[in-house]
Amino acid sequence: MLPAGLLHGACQLRPIPANPDVTSLSGIPEYAAAASPCDIDSPICRAPDKESDRNTWPPALPKAARLPINRCNLPAAILGGLTFQGAPAALAIDGVSALHRPLFDLLDDVEEAAERAPRFTHYMAAHFHLEHPELAGLTAGRQKTRAKASYLRVVRGWAFDPDGREAAVLKGWVESRFGLMPRHHGESLREAGSPAWQRYVEMRAAGLYGTNALEEQLDLLYAYGQYELARQFPQRSHVRLYRGVNRFADHEVIACNEEKSGTATGERIVLLNNVSSFSSSRERAGEFGDTILDVDVPVAKLAFFSRLLPGMLKAEDEYVVIGGLYRIRMATI
Repeated sequence: MLPAGLLHGACQLRPIPANPDVTSLSGIPEYAAAASPCDIDSPICRAPDKESDRNTWPPALPKAARLPINRCNLPAAILGGLTFQGAPAALAIDGVSALHRPLFDLLDDVEEAAERAPRFTHYMAAHFHLEHPELAGLTAGRQKTRAKASYLRVVRGWAFDPDGREAAVLKGWVESRFGLMPRHHGESLREAGSPAWQRYVEMRAAGLYGTNALEEQLDLLYAYGQYELARQFPQRSHVRLYRGVNRFADHEVIACNEEKSGTATGERIVLLNNVSSFSSSRERAGEFGDTILDVDVPVAKLAFFSRLLPGMLKAEDEYVVIGGLYRIRMATI
């Protein structure tokens, strides 16, 4: 059963206790308790949009990197900011809890995670008619290729090509649900309306065309992942992950901590793409680049991970992370 007072861990707001596995978040400045990072006198912190506030510390999520609205319980300016990394809260996509309550009621009665995984996949197949697309409205005689596109194909497509069609669908899903804009898809997307942006939009539309509620399938995959994290690791708020890169200069560095940064290594504040892959293994991350990014990621910003469902991803230690601003530590191999 769930911890006392916790109903469907992915679907209900709750305080998150300190993480025993992360002794301290280097991203939390020592003066955080003395000065609130919010410049607005309100019980709910809202990031400023005024020109004069752009040089405040800590820096806010740039307006060009977020939408004014999303389909989540927190606005993009909050969940994509540094304050969220230091003091996260549960994220819930609108409507998922109410629509799929029977699934989570079913999972509540199953003690072993290995038994809950097939219950989830069976529910997905039945609810979205993944094996019988004609029940979802597929016209008889039409090609079934796109109708069979599912959340599993999106996940595997992302792992195969992070700049491909399925990856565009995944980035579009994060954009829609969490309000975080993609920053790169094969090339820079920092200029909305550019030819690169148009190509991304076309790929996203092609990936969604002829599918059955594909983004809603991803909604439920995210909710299930958060449910499992809450049940298996109820005391965990963060997980330390690593990413290997070869061209760190291509990343959007918002600020540097001069006291902790050197010429090549140290602490940076970076705006990550709205979806990025990380590894729980530093050695594994080192296979992808000679610069290692070390990040404490809130569990609420884990879109999915390899151990969630058997065979979903080939890598045993891969985590797909929702983007925004992050404090990162750097090291070169």
